[in-house]
Amino acid sequence: MAEKLATDAKGGLDLPRGVEPVFFDSGIEVKPVYTAADANGGNGAGEERPGEYPFTRGIHAEMYRRRPWTMRQYTGFGNAQATNERFHYLIETGNTGLNVAFDLPSQCGLDSDDPAAEGEVGRVGMAVDSLRDFEIAFDGVDLNAITVSLTINGAAAIMIAMYLAMAEKRGYDIAALRGTAQNDILKEMVGRGTWVFPVEPSVRLVGDTIEYCARHAPNYSPVSVCGYHIRESGCDPAEEMAYAFEIAKAYIDETLKRGLAIDDFAGRLSFNFNVFGKLFEEVAKFRAGRRMWAKILKEQYGAKNPKTMWMRMIAGGGGFGLTIDQPENNIMRGAYYALSAVLSGAQTIALCCYDEAYTIPSPKAQQISIRTMQLLIEELGLCDTADPLGGSYFVEALTDEMEEKITAAMRRVQDEGGIVAGVASGRIQDRVSQQAYEHHRRVESGAARKVGVNCYRVEEEKPDVAFHPERQEDVDMQMASLKQVRAERSRDAVDRALKRLHADAASGANTMPAIMEAVKAYATVGEMTKVLADVYGRFEEPVTI
Repeated sequence: MAEKLATDAKGGLDLPRGVEPVFFDSGIEVKPVYTAADANGGNGAGEERPGEYPFTRGIHAEMYRRRPWTMRQYTGFGNAQATNERFHYLIETGNTGLNVAFDLPSQCGLDSDDPAAEGEVGRVGMAVDSLRDFEIAFDGVDLNAITVSLTINGAAAIMIAMYLAMAEKRGYDIAALRGTAQNDILKEMVGRGTWVFPVEPSVRLVGDTIEYCARHAPNYSPVSVCGYHIRESGCDPAEEMAYAFEIAKAYIDETLKRGLAIDDFAGRLSFNFNVFGKLFEEVAKFRAGRRMWAKILKEQYGAKNPKTMWMRMIAGGGGFGLTIDQPENNIMRGAYYALSAVLSGAQTIALCCYDEAYTIPSPKAQQISIRTMQLLIEELGLCDTADPLGGSYFVEALTDEMEEKITAAMRRVQDEGGIVAGVASGRIQDRVSQQAYEHHRRVESGAARKVGVNCYRVEEEKPDVAFHPERQEDVDMQMASLKQVRAERSRDAVDRALKRLHADAASGANTMPAIMEAVKAYATVGEMTKVLADVYGRFEEPVTI
């Protein structure tokens, strides 16, 4: 029956199974059968327990039996008021975390009334101009009960300062405040493009945020190193981990220059990884990654605290895997991506919604994604035991092979001069772009099978997807709010803070105290970014031919 379906399905490719070699995206060949001789160097499945160094089987002893993963969805649009309404909807639906989307002007350090922002205000995320927007967006949100991730990079130092200042103003103890900022500018230069400053001062700014949080907000995670977007841009799963680890090491090296010990800050670094594709490859990727990161922190940096060695991670699943064709299939894809993440031992999961190949997610689509994760908890028993695939000959062997692949990719980056030099020269970007092109060709040719795209196609009418409307009233409200902030604030206080920011940036001092002062004076994102750009300059993307 299955064979007939493969033949009859419109656009299907009737390929024989089990004849040709099978390879994962990372280049690992999959054997038809695995035995104890394949696992752990031929010694059979290991006896390591979850919660024990090097944490291959998970960073907690009981994993989800003690506490399910954090369920966090990516959202934000229009202005702060519209975003606040969606935040409350998501919390009521069952989200235990928020993942904040910012519009492109905010990501690039522009105010909403900047001519360069025209047509983009509030389009793909929340517009943020000043501290007032944070005050509105998080009104009524219990910041002790709901952890917040800020998906921002080029302007991350400013947004972190706004979040901390908003929390402090509402009476929270920022020394106890939890939360995360993406704040990974190197991956931005590889995989997305919302950079502002050149590479070296951008890395220094990341160091400023890590140092400041270590001293003032030690429970806050100022960086979520984001292999996710590099994977979205074309690299394979092993390289996703390798590039993320090399980027994280660059931020650690920058911070160690400031006199902090590794155990003072590295435990608050986190990771954002992608989860789509072959289930067992993803499981092995994360198991190998946890083991490798623990060894890096202990053996290369001399960490003593086991918690410093944890690879704390969010698994985001998985925009690159979604399709415009037959978008309802993305509901099933999301369920399997969530399953991969849970079997991998992720601390937080953020599922893409089925309509995200088209538009900002609808409330209904977001409800389906959260219900998908709740089903795994409540009905399918995914919280019952830690690392349920541990001891599988296949999974253990694949974990070892994945570690070898990640190590080889890291060594190549190091041999070529390191990740910072590789990004500054454009070499990493070129490599990832070439891989994206090759993957696209494989999809077009049918070599990489994609259900509904190059196999099992059907002639379908216009997909039943509700597009997010562009609401001019949201833009008008944002402009009016910005104008009001400028009229009501103390211009003298703003000028003093911006002058201090310029001096600290020029002298090489940590800029975060000055940014905090400017934020509390209601200086705008654009004003602070301009001051820093006057000192640092702006990044020009390297173009190679």
